[in-house]
Amino acid sequence: MSTEGDVIHLLFTQGKVEAQETTVKQALAKWETLHKQKASEALEVNIYGQTPFIKKMDTSLSTLQKCEKLSLSTNQIKNIANLQGLKNLKILSLGRNLIVSLNGLAPVADTLEQLWISYNAIMKLTGIGVLKNLKVLYMCHNKVKDWVEFDKLSSLPLLEELLFHGNPLEKTMDKETYRSEAAKKLPRLRKLDGLPIIADDDGSNM
Repeated sequence: MSTEGDVIHLLFTQGKVEAQETTVKQALAKWETLHKQKASEALEVNIYGQTPFIKKMDTSLSTLQKCEKLSLSTNQIKNIANLQGLKNLKILSLGRNLIVSLNGLAPVADTLEQLWISYNAIMKLTGIGVLKNLKVLYMCHNKVKDWVEFDKLSSLPLLEELLFHGNPLEKTMDKETYRSEAAKKLPRLRKLDGLPIIADDDGSNM
């Protein structure tokens, strides 16, 4: 039979468990044990869905100097940070986190080609313009709701594939109009929400 003290102790213990988090350093140590390889030597590092979740992108990431693809998806990260040192990063996966801003991407601006950041809480696209080599952007199911923010994607000269459905902006008009407007604003786009952009005879997208 449980006593009141047992219940209080259980609640306290549960509270401590909920407050815990996995650091990037701990996650990398687990990855190295699993893969029998130094993370600093790896071209691809996946530390997604940690238990407990990763909540901060800490300075341990700077050790991944050879990494070309990094996945931190399905955690509870709020801010993009500490990407200095990832001089070869081409693909960054941050889907299913709690991210509200794209600030923090500047350190990988020269190399990043793909950003996967769907299922977050991003309302504004400030900071996206530094990614001059970005070709693929997956950011469906965020919170972008107006064309003023969408227009910031036009500063990405190499963007050719965009996954954007599930943002409030898409729901302000019918699908055909939405696709047409998006294609006009991003004339170099080849694929939108998984479907190819078809060019008119004059070369413009539709």
